[in-house]
Amino acid sequence: MNFSTLNIQTDRLVIRPLTFDDYEVWYQAYSDRKPSQSAYDDGYIDMIPCTKTWFEELVLRHRQLADNDEQYIVAIFTQSGRHLGMIDIVTLARANMNWCELGYFIHNQEWRQGYASEALSALIGHLYPCLDFHRVEAHVSLGNDPSRQLLEKLGFRLEVIREQFMFEDGEWIDKAVYVKNLHSDSLK
Repeated sequence: MNFSTLNIQTDRLVIRPLTFDDYEVWYQAYSDRKPSQSAYDDGYIDMIPCTKTWFEELVLRHRQLADNDEQYIVAIFTQSGRHLGMIDIVTLARANMNWCELGYFIHNQEWRQGYASEALSALIGHLYPCLDFHRVEAHVSLGNDPSRQLLEKLGFRLEVIREQFMFEDGEWIDKAVYVKNLHSDSLK
């Protein structure tokens, strides 16, 4: 599959890689962010360095990462074209594992409308048949209950708490690791 042509549609959403033409709606969504809503939300983001040229280089980096089977990054849009957030799929291992990590965010001005659930549900259905990932996992901060509940709703199960697993904000923090085996789940 040519990842650059991926275009998943739901009743409300379009999930696909960014293109050069997305700059205006992408910039607007980041500019419209509210102040931080939780410990896991960056809130306002300084968009001054994010020129059209900078954005085009970002799109090219995303394409290169996908071409190298390192990371697959998609944007979430409404059917009318409003940018809602991003999802990234990082290749952790291939060979006998076909294992990836899933990351996601929805702009805080768009929270509590079911967009993350709808987008992730649609995309996860493509990870095995399109990208040949068998196992997907997500690493979640222990206090991020909304994200943990979302993953459980999508059929992920808590596998382990990895202690001092990631270095964030100057300290090593624990992460809850949620997993889903896509191939075996599709055979049930």
